[in-house]
Amino acid sequence: MIAYLCPVMRIDIISCVPELLTSPLSHSILKRAQAAGLVEIHVHDLRDYAEGKHRKTDDYPFGGSAGMVMMVEPIANCIRALQAQRTYDEVIYLTPDGDTLTQGIANHLSLKQNLLLLAGHYKGVDQRVRDLFITRDISVGDYVLSGGELPALVLTDAIVRLVPGVLGDETSALSDSFQDGLLEGPLYTRPRVFEGLEVPEILLSGHERHIYEWRHEQALAKTRARRPDLLDGDA
Repeated sequence: MIAYLCPVMRIDIISCVPELLTSPLSHSILKRAQAAGLVEIHVHDLRDYAEGKHRKTDDYPFGGSAGMVMMVEPIANCIRALQAQRTYDEVIYLTPDGDTLTQGIANHLSLKQNLLLLAGHYKGVDQRVRDLFITRDISVGDYVLSGGELPALVLTDAIVRLVPGVLGDETSALSDSFQDGLLEGPLYTRPRVFEGLEVPEILLSGHERHIYEWRHEQALAKTRARRPDLLDGDA
């Protein structure tokens, strides 16, 4: 019998401050996923692709404005060098004006093989970077951070945990909030009673169908109370 192995997902992240990415990528689920050979994550220092003594990656914007803009040439040099080695399914720019990250987007991207993420910095990138290279813009929320490194980590974590084999329990990710359009309901573990608060009796019954129905009702109630925008007219 011939065994067919699924190709390993690879995520490349471009940053002008790669040190911000080191610790999160070296711990917990992201570390275990890489150690198990289920995903490869590579960080590229944008300054390695900049010219001049100071390896400058930013400059003042034409037309005058506060702040600095990431230059097109170092980014173009880096992306083209990486694209010469492999074909990317998506080249993603993390930016406040992108599509808001959802579980659906994470699910979709988890099925890809090669992803290239560009972490913006300063005021943003030269528009020509977006015109020439970017295939998708993604935001992690309606607020502004100092750079795209944290959003790149958020996106990477959201994707990697969905890769088969990464989580110990394959069904765990399927029960997460948003996977079925609902927030996850309340969870309990030992002890059975804590300071007078008891675990709901239904969870101790061993009756799988009744437990499932209870959990669905609880998830629906929480979603209706906290995120009614997630519910359609029939919920």
